[in-house]
Amino acid sequence: MTTKPRVAALQMATGPNVNANLLEAERLIRDAAEAGAALVVLPENFAFMGRSERDTLPLAEADGDGPLQQFLSDIAARFGIWLVGGTVPLRSSTPERLRAAALVYNDQGLCVARYDKMHLFDVKLPGADERYQESATIEPGTEPVVVDTPFGRLGLVICYDLRFPELVRYMLDSGVEIIALPAAFTAVTGKAHWETLVRARAIENLAYVIAAAQGGYHLSGRETHGHSMIVDPWGAILAQVPRGTGCICSPIDRGFQDSVRRTFPVLEHRRLRCR
Repeated sequence: MTTKPRVAALQMATGPNVNANLLEAERLIRDAAEAGAALVVLPENFAFMGRSERDTLPLAEADGDGPLQQFLSDIAARFGIWLVGGTVPLRSSTPERLRAAALVYNDQGLCVARYDKMHLFDVKLPGADERYQESATIEPGTEPVVVDTPFGRLGLVICYDLRFPELVRYMLDSGVEIIALPAAFTAVTGKAHWETLVRARAIENLAYVIAAAQGGYHLSGRETHGHSMIVDPWGAILAQVPRGTGCICSPIDRGFQDSVRRTFPVLEHRRLRCR
């Protein structure tokens, strides 16, 4: 019988103290590794959430060099896991903005993929006194990323990207089988749309989705929705955590996925292609 690899989504309520956040991330990663997870996904902004978006700018690191990247590399190697660190602030073309990068480390601690968030959250929430303008401090990425892993072809999506199904459809043409989704959905948008969107991306692409979210209250006054979840290709929620910090873990069954894609060949029935 083929072993079914276990995957984990970690949920945090990150604050402005980087050291405290990394200690919490380490604790949750240890919990995931002890539960048998071979692939672990951290939430968006796992290392820092300050009073404003601009507070993150001084933390921006050069690609391949910096304490946050070293933390992810060291801990992936220590626990022998594949780790999606979403997101790490990396330097952009100007000092006024940064790149919000999801970095993938293999079980040897080597960075094997980088995805820069493409869609930026510039919105005023309907019916709420909340306004966001990520483009003021974040430079958008330009390319989708799919990477080979021992568990399947892994695609990277960050938070607001979830609302753009064409992004995952584009990755589908590169053979995506698992979607890693670091996020920090607001309480308002999360309550309305989070579960629907996560399950929709799984169902329409017959893919596993590992959605790791922020969940709680933050120093800025922001409240995030939480409800991290792991969803299978048929849209079933395999594991979920509501609010606060936590680790969820579940096996993924590639045989089941292959069977669903073979017997329910909706992906072969597409008339339009992204490229």
